[in-house]
Amino acid sequence: MRTAHIITRLIIGGAQENTLFNVDDQHHIHGDEVCLITGPGIGPEGSLEKRARDRGLDLQVVPEMGRSLHPWRDMQCYFALKRALKQYKPDIVHTHSSKAGILGRRAAYALGIPCVHGIHGASFHFGQHPVLFRAYRTAERIANSWCQHFITVCDAMSKLYLEAGIGTPDKFTTVFSGMEVDDFLNPSRSRAVVRQSLGIEDSHIVVGKIARLFNLKGHEYLIEAAPKIAAAVPNVRFLLVGDGNLMQQCQQRIAELGLTEKFIFAGLVPPEQVAEFIGAMDIVVHTSVWEGLARVLPQALISGKPIVSYDIDGAPEVCINDETGFLVPARSINELAEAIATLAHDASLREQFGQTGQERFTPQFRHEFMTERVREVYTRVLANH
Repeated sequence: MRTAHIITRLIIGGAQENTLFNVDDQHHIHGDEVCLITGPGIGPEGSLEKRARDRGLDLQVVPEMGRSLHPWRDMQCYFALKRALKQYKPDIVHTHSSKAGILGRRAAYALGIPCVHGIHGASFHFGQHPVLFRAYRTAERIANSWCQHFITVCDAMSKLYLEAGIGTPDKFTTVFSGMEVDDFLNPSRSRAVVRQSLGIEDSHIVVGKIARLFNLKGHEYLIEAAPKIAAAVPNVRFLLVGDGNLMQQCQQRIAELGLTEKFIFAGLVPPEQVAEFIGAMDIVVHTSVWEGLARVLPQALISGKPIVSYDIDGAPEVCINDETGFLVPARSINELAEAIATLAHDASLREQFGQTGQERFTPQFRHEFMTERVREVYTRVLANH
């Protein structure tokens, strides 16, 4: 099988890691011919381009591909993608992310190549400017006819697209976003070593959040809930893993609340070290207000950690309330604080939730399992094309 993947940027992020695992598995495990076409991996999040090259993958960078809308450059990008696909001659194209998803699908359609589009998070979503929301939704409706199938990371994404009038139920397949689960079952560095390196004592209850410090990631809700949590749990420490343009704003608000000593900023860490930091946590929190299915949720459960998540998008598919964690209303402050405090005071409940999540979701999130299911979709699409 000869496959071309197209993604807007190969930065450090869930959609990008998912895509890279797919490409790597198809090449190294299944012996497929596969290339990964991407725009420049520029951004404070860090890049996965080196990792792709170190793995010996066929990486093609299209300079015209950028995240922001730019009509002239986007037209150039479209023609560049057509040239790349025409030269590579794939059996099937798999597009990812908003920009690459629209332009890549159109390029594949123009060349008569069957195409699958991966939905990691909807291109039209909460928090978007209304004009952009309508523009992306309209673009997705048009692009629907340019591909044969959708692969979504959670059922919630399929439902969202169907409700927007995009596709039919038989055109969607949910495949959880795979990862290297063994890293989370057995982190390289022990909990004690990581906590010591961060100045965290054995007696501290560590509430962790792993996300870029960007808009819609919801750090502000955890920060506003922190005074109530700290009052109920004096030995609490908040560990924030990630970097971004809201770092200074978050630190300033934490200082205003008099909680600077309660917060630890780990900054940007390489993907292979995420498991070590989750291992140092007691509770993992997800307060984003828009996300397909945040990888940190299954990562935490595979690590045996309980989760507290806002009830958004695909979160309820792994954060099973009162089984693997607590699901609370999106953008809530009091409910968030109460859920975290409840877990902080009950070690046996934390262990119970973490163990249930680990047993239930570890097999489903192995990247090898994901890739096999994705290739099954390819086979069906090619058979019907």
